[in-house]
Amino acid sequence: MKTTHLLSLIASACFAAGRSLRHVGLEDPVDSRPRRALPNRGYTSHGTHLHKRASSYLTNATADFAVDGAAIPDVDFDIGESYAGLLPISDNANETSQLYFWFFPSPNTAAENEILIWLNGGPGCSSLEGLLQENGESFLMAGTPTATNEEEAAAQFLGFFKNFVETFSMQGYTVYVAGESYAGYYVPYIADAMLNASGNSSTNSTSSLAPYTLDSIMIYDPSLTYGVLQSNMVAVPFVDYHANLFTFNDTFTSYLHTQADSCGYTDYLSTYLTFPPPQAPFPTPPNANGRTAGCNLRRDIQSAVTLLNPCWDIYQVATTCPLLWDVLGFPGSFDYTPPGFDTLYFDRADVKSAINAPDTPWAECSDGVLDEDDSLPSTLSVLPGVIERTQRTIIGHGLLDMILIANGSLLAIQNMTWNGGQGFSQAPTDEFFVPYHAPGPDPTLAGAGVMGHYRTERGLTYVDIGLSGHMVPQYAPSAAYRQLEFLLGRIDSLGDTGAFTTPPT
Repeated sequence: MKTTHLLSLIASACFAAGRSLRHVGLEDPVDSRPRRALPNRGYTSHGTHLHKRASSYLTNATADFAVDGAAIPDVDFDIGESYAGLLPISDNANETSQLYFWFFPSPNTAAENEILIWLNGGPGCSSLEGLLQENGESFLMAGTPTATNEEEAAAQFLGFFKNFVETFSMQGYTVYVAGESYAGYYVPYIADAMLNASGNSSTNSTSSLAPYTLDSIMIYDPSLTYGVLQSNMVAVPFVDYHANLFTFNDTFTSYLHTQADSCGYTDYLSTYLTFPPPQAPFPTPPNANGRTAGCNLRRDIQSAVTLLNPCWDIYQVATTCPLLWDVLGFPGSFDYTPPGFDTLYFDRADVKSAINAPDTPWAECSDGVLDEDDSLPSTLSVLPGVIERTQRTIIGHGLLDMILIANGSLLAIQNMTWNGGQGFSQAPTDEFFVPYHAPGPDPTLAGAGVMGHYRTERGLTYVDIGLSGHMVPQYAPSAAYRQLEFLLGRIDSLGDTGAFTTPPT
């Protein structure tokens, strides 16, 4: 994606842990399965052609961060201009905490004075996943080395971003922030802090952020509210909707429905997942602490479905055997690399050296990041104010995701009040259209046509993507590209049937 400058912020991972279920209020399941050791795309489009410009980012101040795009180990093409390394989280002379970033300037002249920040979730998962498997070139990524809650994480990010902007002379750029999963916390809290800094520069230590304009945000399959609302409460309707992927016997299916009724899930959904919603804050949901016996239905479902389908993936529930793998070591619901691949790609010394990364152990997801975060979910705290102070807020959700289920995101929206109203007045039924386009080589194939449904009201857009799991840019790249165009204001709505405004490259 070369529509705007992309900055991806990468957590400095220390210990392999896998994506945790704790961020949705559940215990991590015990997996008894054995573990094994660790150019030119020829694309054409009927849209506007990409106009390139000369880079102005290589300066004396940035030279030490420059990455040799032709010298990335095991990559047989030049990845282009990029910069990577560590910057401190404040301007204090004795600051020791730093964030690692990898920045890809866009050659597109339409992207001048714009920057898009991407954050993966976890908490504690590296945004190198987003770079390598989802978005491709053009982002900025970072971690949170010492934060214990979202306010601290946002403050650390702003301190880092101040240093980044000054280093790369990007004062006055329009800023967009996007991410997925636990970034449902990160992105709104960072956006809120950035907006507060810009509006209260006389008393805020990050006052030099005042000239920076945060325009819009986008979060995919995000943690938004009580964990039970995005998991156990909506798990049985999810299984019913995807019944052909959960071929349970009648006894177990009956058990699930009986438990959903007795746990209070069925009544809560029928009362509050309505359009428009009841016009008052929703009561605390049943099993909010996740400890009610017999009510952890998603765990029961996961245990049962993995007997039917040992390669089942909670992040994309249509996945079947054989078990695939990737160089990051986390291809699905659990970490895996085949025999003979003992070192993860980004844990190799030659790779770290090539991308100016610190010589510390790396894993895709790690413990030790916001483990005790007790910050309120964003829909119950900062997100309404962010929606009211930005141009666009987009919540996207893959319908094949079961780690955070789409109906849970809709429940969170229906319980949120912003710009003078609560929730959506109508369900998301408008057709989300992705332009038809000339196919490139086989590895770049991506869908087109109606790929989901959306609803926009009072500055908030919700969109679902039918053939996507948790990582939307990975599973539905053309859909994510179109949503990015909407985020950047290149198109007026997700129902736009025109061509891509900039050809994907």
